[in-house]
Amino acid sequence: MKKNQGEILENQDIEIRLLIEAIFQKYGYDFRNYSQAHVKRRILNRFNISGMTRITDMIHECLTNHQFVDQLLTDLSITVTEMFRDPVFYGELRREILPLLQSYPFIKIWHAGCSSGEEVYSMAILLKEEGLYERTQIYATDFNPVIIRQAKEGKYPLNRIKEFSTNYLKSGGKGSLSDYYTLNHDMAAMLDVLKKNIVFATHNLVTDSVFAEVNMVVCRNVLIYFDRSLQDRVIRLFVDSLPGGGILCLGSKENLQFSAHYHEFNPLIAGEKIYIRKQPL
Repeated sequence: MKKNQGEILENQDIEIRLLIEAIFQKYGYDFRNYSQAHVKRRILNRFNISGMTRITDMIHECLTNHQFVDQLLTDLSITVTEMFRDPVFYGELRREILPLLQSYPFIKIWHAGCSSGEEVYSMAILLKEEGLYERTQIYATDFNPVIIRQAKEGKYPLNRIKEFSTNYLKSGGKGSLSDYYTLNHDMAAMLDVLKKNIVFATHNLVTDSVFAEVNMVVCRNVLIYFDRSLQDRVIRLFVDSLPGGGILCLGSKENLQFSAHYHEFNPLIAGEKIYIRKQPL
């Protein structure tokens, strides 16, 4: 009997769920509550590149080939990022948020889901220009060890630097972005002076517990890839990571409005999705 298109798509969805379950059971990476559209798109892209004839072949490959797993983890990572992404956000940090942190003798910031590090180095530059970097510790985490190694290297293609420089100036940069990198063939390498107070580490927002108690959490454009239940779990992590008066920064398409933990925060700069943790009762 010839399968109709609906049955083919249904079988495909089942195979993808089995693949996701295999990755979780074998390696502990849990994509079961990620946006299914995001996961499906990334898996089908890897399937088409691989030349395999069935998605079930990917399950066997994941169980036996660590290199293939690394490729798939990179596919499923959230890697859409750039330096000073959304310059207005960084401008608000400079004008409104960093002055609030001035009173702390030591500042701790957690960049959760930091991807390849562009936004982490943006924060380091911002702190340096505002005279706060020397008393700040930045924790930059992502679940993918491959992409964390890239972030730690801090090398970015020169063809992206023009875009980064434009963002930097729009955000209120006080010099030139070229003050913060050296040229290395066709790459721009971030200066070591920006790296000395950054700790890069693997941490999985889906399965791991609180990473550290911090004064500010930056997790921008990550929650949009999670379903509602996983969003609530991750926001609970942030609640537990922040003291009263702590700052939470989300992405432009994210908010706490429908979160189970909305009552834990007050909007601070609503337009840029910056919130302040209420004092615990």
